[in-house]
Amino acid sequence: MMHDRMDASAASPASPLQTPRLLRTSDLAPFVDPLPLPARIHPQHGKLHLAMRETHAKIHRDFPPTRFWTYAEASNPTPSALAPIIEARTQQPLQIEWLNQLPTQHFLPIDHSLHGCGHEIPDVRAVTHLHGARVPSKDDGYPTDWFTPGQSRTCTYPLQQDAAALWYHDHAMGINRLNTYAGLFGMALLRDHTEDSLNLPAGAHEIPLTLYDRDFTLDGQLYYPTSGDPDHPWVPEFYANVILVNGKVRPYLEVEPRLYRLRILNAANSRFLSLALSNGQPFHVIGSDQGLLSETVSIQTILVSPAERADILIDLSAFAGQKVHLLNSNQEILELRVSPSAKSHASISIPTTLRTITPTPESSAILTRTITLGERDDKIGNPMVMLINRKHWHEPVTEQPRLNTTEIWEFVNLTEDTHPMHLHLVRFQVLDRRVFEPYSFNMLKKMKYLSPAVPPEPFERGWKDIVQCPPSMVTRIIVKFEGYTGNYLYHCHVLEHEANDMMRPFEVIA
Repeated sequence: MMHDRMDASAASPASPLQTPRLLRTSDLAPFVDPLPLPARIHPQHGKLHLAMRETHAKIHRDFPPTRFWTYAEASNPTPSALAPIIEARTQQPLQIEWLNQLPTQHFLPIDHSLHGCGHEIPDVRAVTHLHGARVPSKDDGYPTDWFTPGQSRTCTYPLQQDAAALWYHDHAMGINRLNTYAGLFGMALLRDHTEDSLNLPAGAHEIPLTLYDRDFTLDGQLYYPTSGDPDHPWVPEFYANVILVNGKVRPYLEVEPRLYRLRILNAANSRFLSLALSNGQPFHVIGSDQGLLSETVSIQTILVSPAERADILIDLSAFAGQKVHLLNSNQEILELRVSPSAKSHASISIPTTLRTITPTPESSAILTRTITLGERDDKIGNPMVMLINRKHWHEPVTEQPRLNTTEIWEFVNLTEDTHPMHLHLVRFQVLDRRVFEPYSFNMLKKMKYLSPAVPPEPFERGWKDIVQCPPSMVTRIIVKFEGYTGNYLYHCHVLEHEANDMMRPFEVIA
C-alpha cells in the first residue's frame, strides 16, 4: 500500500469532485535559493517560551508565499516557517511554555469520523511532544492533553539521557497528521561531554537538514489530499510531489572542502527517504535516533523512515571547486557548492570509535510481547483502519510493563507496508528481523518462519526510538522501561496510519 505516491485525484476540501493542478519539482528552476538554516535558541535559566503561530513563507524564489503553521520564540514578532533548533545540555532540566497562538479555524481537511475528531471538539487544537525525550507522563504530550488557541501548557524535561538529535512536533489526537503537515515541528539538539570529546564538526560545519514532502496548488498553498468521501476524507498515506529541505525546494549551500556533520531528520508524514551523494562517496554514519553509535559505519545509501534521525559525516576535502548533490532515490534535493579552498585548516578527522554501547542480553528480558500490525475494513464506511493487536486506541490498556524491567517486543507485520514503530519514554535496541508466513499466522494461529533471523543494519545497532518493521517480517526489539511510571503510547509514525488507528497506550507501573 506504500506506493511511490498516491494518485493526486483525491478531492480537495474546497472542491470535493475536482483536484487542482499541483506543483511539481520540475516546474521550478533548481538550486536558486540558499539553504535556510534554523535559528538556534539556548534556554535562559533553563526556560524557553515557544509559540505556535501562522506565518507565510516562500518555498522557492519563483513561487508565491505559502501559509504555514510554525513554532517560534514567543518574543519573535516575525516567525519563520522554519522552527528554531533548541540547543540544550544533558542533565540540565529544561522548562518550556508552549503557547497556542494559532487561528481558530483549520485550513486542512479534518476527518471528523476519526477517534478524537468529533464535531463537538475544537478543530484547532495542539499538544507538543518532545520526541525521544525521557519525560514524566504529564509532560510527554499525550494525545488527549491538547489545548486550544489562547491557551498554553508548561512542560519540564529532565534531560537525564545521552546526547541525541530529538525533535518536537504536534501530537494532538486525530489531527496531528494535519498539524505536522502544516508545519508544527522543529529539531532539538541535546549535547553531552562524550560528544564534546570527539571534536566533531561544529558551528557552521554542523548542518541541520529537516526533510519532508508537500503538495502545493499553483497559487502557492498547501494541498492535502482526501479520499473524495466528505464523511470520511482520511487517506491511508501519500507521497507528495515536492521535497523540501529546511523549507525550500532544491536549495544550495556554500561549503568548504572539509569535513561536515549533517543532522538529518525525516519530518515527512509518510515518505521514506533513500539518501545518497551524487559522487558516490560514502556517508560516515555516527549516530541514529538516540545518539552516537559505538563505532562509525560507512555506507553509500541510507533509508530513513518518518521520524528517524541520522547523524552523518561527509568529507568534501577532495572536491574543492565542485558541486555535490544530496539525492533522494536519485533525485537531486540539495546542492553543495564546494569552494576552491578552505577558510581554515581544522585538524578534524573521522573518528572510528564513538562511545561504549553494551548490547542488552535477551536473558535480561522478563517477558516477550507479540504485537501484531494489521489492517481491516471499517464497518462504519472508512476504507480501512490500521490496528495494533486488532485493537483501537480507546480500548483498555493491554501493555503494562513494570518500571526498571526489560522486555522483548516482537512486531508481527501482517500488512504490505513497512511501519516505523515508535515507543514514547524509552530507548531500545533492535535485536533482529525474520521473514514469516502470514497465512499460517492468520488462519492457523501458528508462526511459521521462512528464513533465519537477520541482525539489524550496522547503523541500527545503537540506541533507537524508531524501528522499521518491514512487511511479512517479525521485528524484535529489547527495551528497558526506565525513567517514570505513568501513561505513554506507542504507534506507527506514518502519521496517516497513526490517526486511524495504529496507536495504542501503554502504562508503566511500579
